[in-house]
Amino acid sequence: MSWLDALILGIVQGLTEFLPVSSSGHLEIGQALLGTSGDDNLTFAIVVHTATVLSTLVVLWREVVQLFKGTFTTLAWNAEKDYVAKILVSMIPVFVVGMFFKDEVESFFGNGLLLVGICLLVTALLLALSEWLQKRRQDSGHEVGYKDAIIIGLAQACAVLPGLSRSGSTIATGLLCGVKKESVAQFSFLMVLVPILGEAFLDLLKLLQGELASNLGIVPALVGFVSAFATGCFACRFMIEIVRRQRLVWFALYCAIVGSVAILSTVC
Repeated sequence: MSWLDALILGIVQGLTEFLPVSSSGHLEIGQALLGTSGDDNLTFAIVVHTATVLSTLVVLWREVVQLFKGTFTTLAWNAEKDYVAKILVSMIPVFVVGMFFKDEVESFFGNGLLLVGICLLVTALLLALSEWLQKRRQDSGHEVGYKDAIIIGLAQACAVLPGLSRSGSTIATGLLCGVKKESVAQFSFLMVLVPILGEAFLDLLKLLQGELASNLGIVPALVGFVSAFATGCFACRFMIEIVRRQRLVWFALYCAIVGSVAILSTVC
């Protein structure tokens, strides 16, 4: 992988990690178009996913600091501990998938664009349905509850499939559950911090122990990290504002078009 490939794919990852269009699906498409393949792809995915998690910490640092202080500076049960507990509950489904079905999940990647296209169409349907129901609702919604957290967590676990947007699935599911649009995007972005950092740490250990082969150079890795981090900061702020203004239908249209093109490219 050249530094230019890394720059392009890093930008793709940074933008699509937070926009509801599937970062894994777009990475698959980008790698197919650029002709990059092999073990470098998995290593590069670890690098850029770590970068976008760090961009979440930068954008939402006030919320993260507040949760940290409220959780560890007092023994009393408070709103911060309650919120962190809901995040932990939301992580249960993806933890189960990661622990027991990791190899099966990884087998889906690199299998061509057909699965990506189908999952993008599912993402489009979820986004369109959530916005339609959101506009028909009479109230402004409620804060995230424990039942909402586990349902949103199930959506995140399903979104390990390439093309099924994690942010799109979790945000749309939260809206379908009746969660306030002001709350669902923040919860969606915070709930993914520990799973992605944990997975990146475990994969890094495997790299150091030689269990994962990679020829990814230091320059492509750095270029990909910086480009994913910078664009991730922009996309995270942008997506929070988009959810507040209820403009998900345009992303639904985009996913439908890209998904259709991806499917057609495999059958024509």
